[in-house]
Amino acid sequence: MKVILCGFNWSGCKALDLLLNQGHEVFVYTHETPRHMPCLISFCMKRNIRFSTRNISQSELPFTPDIICSIYYRYIINNNIIKECGGKIFNLHPSLLPKYRGCSSVTWAIIEGETESGFTYHYINDRCDSGPIILQKPITIEEWDTQQSLYMRVMHESMKFFQEAFNAVANGLPGIPQVGESNYYPRQCPYLGQIDSGWDENKIERFIRAMIYPPYPPAHFHNYEIYTLDDYYNASRIRE
Repeated sequence: MKVILCGFNWSGCKALDLLLNQGHEVFVYTHETPRHMPCLISFCMKRNIRFSTRNISQSELPFTPDIICSIYYRYIINNNIIKECGGKIFNLHPSLLPKYRGCSSVTWAIIEGETESGFTYHYINDRCDSGPIILQKPITIEEWDTQQSLYMRVMHESMKFFQEAFNAVANGLPGIPQVGESNYYPRQCPYLGQIDSGWDENKIERFIRAMIYPPYPPAHFHNYEIYTLDDYYNASRIRE
């Protein structure tokens, strides 16, 4: 099959590897990569796969794709591209949709005190993270999870089901409409990374864990970096 992969980071690399192992012809849309992340560009070059860092929605496609896969892609894909593949276009989202649409899904789930997160493979339509569900799986949020540990667990588990989702789309599975309460978060750091002293201790502790994803900044309380509750209480005493 002719497949376009819109991907990034290690999960994008893994998706490309799985597609190539199945013998598909693949073109990749991706992003420039910071030094601390696995680089899909480098992996494409190693495997001699054509790629572009242009926004797919602003590009002329290299061929008419049978399927388009979006794995950690950071641009919204518009209707013109959706029509190019007859609607056979799907995305991996790190939450149990319809909850936590948008960005920082795992982070917000920790902050809000959820007991589970998870992932959803869903069709892409003209509304963000709103397309029919292909498959989804829950993952328990442990009381020690940081943003980093939970995100890695969610994404590693999700890639085990990439081929199942791909096959479902290829076979024309219509998916299941999303039902239930939804919420959406834009692309920005929750609360700008700042602890509010008016929060209760449980939320402060969850927020501290939710901000831990090196090399990105940890939680802050005024000008102090906060990694633990002790850090927060020490900073509070200094402020008094």
